Amino acid sequence: MKLPSCIVVKTRSENESEGKMSGLRQIAFYWKRGIGTFTASVKTAHTLANLGRKILILGCDLKAHTARLRSLFLIGVAIAFAVSAHAFATASDPLPADLIYRTFPSLPFSEVKQFDERAKPRVMERQRRLLEERYDLSDRPVQGVVMSGRRKAVQAGVRVKLPKGVSWGALAEKSPDEIREQGLLPAGFMPLPHVKHAIGGQVFPEVQINEMGRQEGRDLRRFDVDFDLPDHLTPEFPPPIFLTSHPELGDVSRGELLTIRNFNETMSGIITPVQMDGLRLLLTPFPQEEFNETEDRKAAEESLGVACLDCHSNFHTNAAFHLTPDVRPQAQRFRLETTSLRGLFNQQIHGSKRSLRSIEDFTEFEQRTAYFNGDHVSAARKGVNLLDRASQVSMMAQMQNMIDFPPAPKLDVSGRLDPSRASEKELEGERVFMGKGGCALCHVPQTAFMDNMHDLKLERFYKTGQSANDLVMLPDGPIKTFTLRGIKDSPPYLHDGRLMTLADTVEFFNLVLGTKLMQQEKDALVAYLLAL
Repeated sequence: MKLPSCIVVKTRSENESEGKMSGLRQIAFYWKRGIGTFTASVKTAHTLANLGRKILILGCDLKAHTARLRSLFLIGVAIAFAVSAHAFATASDPLPADLIYRTFPSLPFSEVKQFDERAKPRVMERQRRLLEERYDLSDRPVQGVVMSGRRKAVQAGVRVKLPKGVSWGALAEKSPDEIREQGLLPAGFMPLPHVKHAIGGQVFPEVQINEMGRQEGRDLRRFDVDFDLPDHLTPEFPPPIFLTSHPELGDVSRGELLTIRNFNETMSGIITPVQMDGLRLLLTPFPQEEFNETEDRKAAEESLGVACLDCHSNFHTNAAFHLTPDVRPQAQRFRLETTSLRGLFNQQIHGSKRSLRSIEDFTEFEQRTAYFNGDHVSAARKGVNLLDRASQVSMMAQMQNMIDFPPAPKLDVSGRLDPSRASEKELEGERVFMGKGGCALCHVPQTAFMDNMHDLKLERFYKTGQSANDLVMLPDGPIKTFTLRGIKDSPPYLHDGRLMTLADTVEFFNLVLGTKLMQQEKDALVAYLLAL
């Protein structure tokens, strides 16, 4: 008689020594095929992990169930088990549906909230350790350089930490194979996980939370996580607003954050009625995955939801982040920083992965599915806002298409530096940008320093499959090339915000593109980027 399959969940509290066995507890689940008991074991492990327990899960019938065991990465449980690559390759059962669709809550809201609040200090401490291991997070501004609204200094210097005994010059001389095999790629160049990657969802900075609470009485704070980056490494707040229709006015924001409470007074007389109604919709909160009126949320009270401009503050960015809706399973979804909406009138594709071909498509997609992590079923449960293409989406798009880049007085009409206005260092940086640095191959000055989609193939430099705070690091594939106009206003950089400064960005591309720039050339390139 064939024995039933089994899974054993072993647990130990975090404050118990690895060498002590007295604190070890274990729970065994037995079943004759099927996924019901497996799902129960996974949820049990998840609950124990939220309570701060260290988890080890062992499966007896590994060949048949290895594919399912991989799902444990998705709930943030630390897994240690030994299986052969052949077992992964030959497992025939499909992965559970709950790796694709969001499942219904299995516990009352009050219990989920209690678990999350108890786990929150550990979650934030883990992310803090990761950030401090990867980066110098100190406040070191560039002397005399501020963002376009003149409300925040631009940060200076390379912040990514090198492996011990390695210099940037020596690293640049090594081949991708050498860097990968010797494990020398700086951790700060690798994908950055969400603060709570197993859950994901939108996370807002404190300044946005406070201002929305003050103006609208609406709470954008999550009870399970906080924003993870220091304020000085994020964009100025509130950002200025520049209109293509009124370049003579400069910043039309009056130094205020646009909200549903003040938009009419602020913009009356300078935008059209169609644009005004589009702006109203962009500022109106609608249900979202973590902020809604159901029991499946991460806000303490029932929430009206979030607005488009809660992340894209004043049509720019406040560095709010979530996970890409375009990838499954959960552990492989990369962190996604909010991009600026400046200059959308000049862009032909939208979205980091989706390559949507119009701002109308982007607007409609964001509210129908991206608000709910690409899960239309969850959207239907929580109250998706189904925008009408003709009477609503088109107006929202028209408003977005009026947002201009910040002034760049040193650029001429072709996007090149005016020698009579630029410094010699900036002009040297432009020469590096157009030539040896290879930057202009993708960031074309005549098209506002943007292009289509490119794959940097960073996986040449590190061994894929590594995990960091529940993110499994795999190749990114093609990612949209975003504009560099006004780039000093938009830290952190790259699609997931893994690069804190422009100096970090220059070092990253110097390595990835193999350009072998000298330090003087790197410094000049940063000076040039600050002029854009």
